[in-house]
Amino acid sequence: MRYLIILIFGISFLASCANSANEKAAVTTAPTQTGVTPTGDTANFTTIEWAEPVKSYGKIVEGQKLEVTFAFKNTGDKPLVIYSVKPSCGCTAAEPPKEPIAPGQSGEIKGTFDSNGKAGSQHKSLFVTANTKGKTDHELVFEVEVGKKPGEKQ
Repeated sequence: MRYLIILIFGISFLASCANSANEKAAVTTAPTQTGVTPTGDTANFTTIEWAEPVKSYGKIVEGQKLEVTFAFKNTGDKPLVIYSVKPSCGCTAAEPPKEPIAPGQSGEIKGTFDSNGKAGSQHKSLFVTANTKGKTDHELVFEVEVGKKPGEKQ
């Protein structure tokens, strides 16, 4: 009996590790053609300026997909590499730019929020990792009010 309990515990532990690995796989990363890594040589770090790191998109109807966009500019003197963009939940998908952004150039991080089953006030984040001075992690936030589908009780 004791071995059966240990076996069940071990299987449960391995299954939870597999789920964690799957969740981590949802992070979208950009190719690192420049050879710069977020924890690598800080001499290759640059600066970034977000046009609006927090956005409000007003109201949408449940089931609608909302396209979100966050504009930025490389304000430094080295190429800007966005390594990853990780949404705060599975209802949002986003991708980093595929190529490094040259000094002085602008870019966008685009995402899609699926409001299906998400009625009410929604506050979502995109966590961005880049080769930026000071901090390599950035949080972009968007808010939206999701109304029930027409004909459903509010």
